[in-house]
Amino acid sequence: MEDLQLNTKYEKIIDDLLNQQYSIVDDFFLAEEVENLRSSLIDKYDEEDFKKAAIGNQFNELIAKAIRGDFIFWIDEKLANKEEQVFFDKIEHFTNYLNRTCFLGIQEREFHYALYPKETFYKRHLDTFQNDDSRKLSLVCYLNDEDWLPEYGGELVIYKEGEEDIKIYPLKGRMVVFESQILEHEVKPVKKERLSITGWLKTRKL
Repeated sequence: MEDLQLNTKYEKIIDDLLNQQYSIVDDFFLAEEVENLRSSLIDKYDEEDFKKAAIGNQFNELIAKAIRGDFIFWIDEKLANKEEQVFFDKIEHFTNYLNRTCFLGIQEREFHYALYPKETFYKRHLDTFQNDDSRKLSLVCYLNDEDWLPEYGGELVIYKEGEEDIKIYPLKGRMVVFESQILEHEVKPVKKERLSITGWLKTRKL
């Protein structure tokens, strides 16, 4: 690792994951990059490319309004526009750093846009499946158009046994990284549209 330059931002995320299993980063993406991704999300949503999100994976999929209410659009990296490619380039750089410093063995990734309409939510859950435990780290990057006020709701709540619930508000440009197979979490009901990119860094499925 002689040619690996120390990245203080990445090191902070790694330290957080080691110490508390999640990390909150408010400057991972530039403001312009967040604006561009927001515009890309809105364009796709206006074109009715989004679909109602479901529960489970391709082997066990069930649309359940009582559990989650967001609409999503899976981003095909091979067809990514220039705004999305900037996103993927940064995620790849971060992933390579993790693999070289922490030996996580991350080999795959998947991301989608997510839009929560007013009064929607996502009940408490874990980001892994009974027949697929390849998701290692969950990432959420918020694309809202202004600083998010507490009265808007929509906070991400992370649950840790024996500790106080962790409430994270979806501030513009904020990114949250947490361990997919360990931390249960939910999205509280929103009072205005809530926009994000959500995804997972994955090991190869056994």
